[in-house]
Amino acid sequence: MTTVRQSLNKSTARLGERADAEALLLHVLRQPRSWLFAHAADPLDMDAQTAFEVLVARRAAGEPVAYLTGRRGFWTLELEVTPATLIPRPETELLVELALERLPHDAAIRAADLGTGSGAIALAIASERQRAQVLATDASAEALAVARRNAQRLGIHNVRFAGGDWLAPLAGERFALIVSNPPYIEATDPHLARGDLRYEPVTALASGADGLDDIRRIVSGAPAHLEAGGWLLFEHGWNQGDAARALLRAAGYAQVFTAQDLEARDRASGGRKVGG
Repeated sequence: MTTVRQSLNKSTARLGERADAEALLLHVLRQPRSWLFAHAADPLDMDAQTAFEVLVARRAAGEPVAYLTGRRGFWTLELEVTPATLIPRPETELLVELALERLPHDAAIRAADLGTGSGAIALAIASERQRAQVLATDASAEALAVARRNAQRLGIHNVRFAGGDWLAPLAGERFALIVSNPPYIEATDPHLARGDLRYEPVTALASGADGLDDIRRIVSGAPAHLEAGGWLLFEHGWNQGDAARALLRAAGYAQVFTAQDLEARDRASGGRKVGG
């Protein structure tokens, strides 16, 4: 019978990525990664081996590990993800950091996350600012269902959910902060047909000829839903920092800035509403 180590080595050779092979095997076995250190020489029963090989074949064909396991870690949270949601990425944690810097620890303030997907940003903020009330919106009913399940499973109760396109669910409300990770890839970008992106919802990835269509809508519409001095923060592509700042300044925001990710690439921009 094949051992755990042998099966992992074979699958790693096929995938070219040991982390992917480990994640899929541990998902099949329902074990934490620490289990591997003590059980690498254990035999792998046939049912587990068969299930593992099926997942490895699907991963080799290009399906994202997060969709195969139905889980993805983000911030301090373990989130359910499905093909209806964008897969949360580590670089988006910068947006959470920027939001938390602008939200007092113990204030009963209101924030909104536009296009929440799996709920990653909204739930991360709500988990760190438990007196805040966070509104999470998405145009996809399927994505909102995933976000709601994540909130319930994680026991995060200071988030509410609303369906609708971008700022529409915010009608009649104002917030101290609005945050979003909108689509920002150019519609003709060849990367959309490669790798994991092939499997993610294109409406959560691409936005017009220059990738900025949705960002333009958010930047222009957000002031009507921001309190005086409130912040708008959003993620964008590494080459869109200049354009993002120009849009913010043209719309009258103050304290406009761009923050870089860990690889020193422009990743998120924001500005503050002036006046009432």
